[in-house]
Amino acid sequence: VQLQASGGGLVQAGDSLRLSCVASGRTFSGYTMGWFRQAPGKERAFVAVERWGDRSTYYADSVKGRFTISRDNAKNTVYLQMNSLKPEDTANYYCAASRSIIMSSIRNPQGYGFWGQGTLVTVSS
Repeated sequence: VQLQASGGGLVQAGDSLRLSCVASGRTFSGYTMGWFRQAPGKERAFVAVERWGDRSTYYADSVKGRFTISRDNAKNTVYLQMNSLKPEDTANYYCAASRSIIMSSIRNPQGYGFWGQGTLVTVSS
């Protein structure tokens, strides 16, 4: 599956952004979809995931209550709605696809076999 992320930009603290990730190539609904982010000098970190099947969602503690992951299977698209953005949310954001539904796997980059290119989110204070 090929992934194309978009929607990043420069915003001020407190603003909102919605990232999109369009998938092509295989049955989108059969994949767990995750969002990760990587700030300069830091490792890629888990942000949010929606498991295929039961559509359950999980979030990193740092974004819980502010970010929402969702998908539209008809459009082969997964979204990350980001509200109340903070300067520490500044990073390159990546979408990823996995066939796994095991939590220990899908919270880690190593659990994903397909990645989109990053989309940069910059939050100014």
